[in-house]
Amino acid sequence: MVRIVVVGSINMDLVTVAPRFPGAGETLLGERFLTVPGGKGANQSVAAARLGAEVALVGAVGNDAFGAGLLRGLAHEGIDLAHVATLDDSGSGTASITVAEGDNRIIVVPAANARVTPARVEAARACIARADAVLVQMEIPRESVEATVRLGHRLDVPVILNPAPAQPLPREWLALASYLTPNQHELATVLDGDADDDFRALMERAPCPVVLTRGGEGAWYRVHGQAQHQPGFPVSVVDTTGAGDTFNGALAVYLHEGLEQAVRKACAAAALSVTRLGAQGGMPTSHELGAFLTARQA
Repeated sequence: MVRIVVVGSINMDLVTVAPRFPGAGETLLGERFLTVPGGKGANQSVAAARLGAEVALVGAVGNDAFGAGLLRGLAHEGIDLAHVATLDDSGSGTASITVAEGDNRIIVVPAANARVTPARVEAARACIARADAVLVQMEIPRESVEATVRLGHRLDVPVILNPAPAQPLPREWLALASYLTPNQHELATVLDGDADDDFRALMERAPCPVVLTRGGEGAWYRVHGQAQHQPGFPVSVVDTTGAGDTFNGALAVYLHEGLEQAVRKACAAAALSVTRLGAQGGMPTSHELGAFLTARQA
């Protein structure tokens, strides 16, 4: 069984479904409201676990109703929570999400996620050393992301850095990441460049290998210096929330099969995820993914 460690955020998503996005100062009647587990760390953990990996999560929640519910859900997915702290002096992270017009807009309040420190990463050293791959994102403090990348590099464990939400990152430790998995806007931000630049040129500027996601178009990556394109899989879109996290979780799970196969399966898993509502609700199982790919080959 593939072993994955995820270092990242755990949130409760507060989701409002509306016919359209409201304008500034406008009050709009919504169609539906629900609370669903989220956070990029938790999402990527669930994505990997549903695809058959043994997953351990490094993170933190508050000692509140949201935190208790989040931990129950993660435990139900079979995720190892030994390195998830429950904090008495902080609330759990939240993400307020509006879904409309086949897209989403999100505001994240980190709360306990801001307490996922380098010390908590170091405390998980033994767990990370046994992993086949490590996933980390930018919804925890930047110094903790750096600590994760550096630790993975020292332990010779592949680290996939998903730079979202995007911010400029130092090339010195960015170069230690095994793979960077941004969209075009995120890649430009990380490199302190221009989002209007050709994405292939941006990929060449990165100090580490890049797997660039481009929504329904699929993904681009480099093999032996040549840019390769994995086309997307056409589906009926219901909710794009969590598609990137599904992509990253799948990429980590299938990385041992080679980058080409991993990117293909990650694109397929992400396509499946947008056909259902909710970040984690649409994440496919390995059986669903296999059936989806088999049907596309028929």
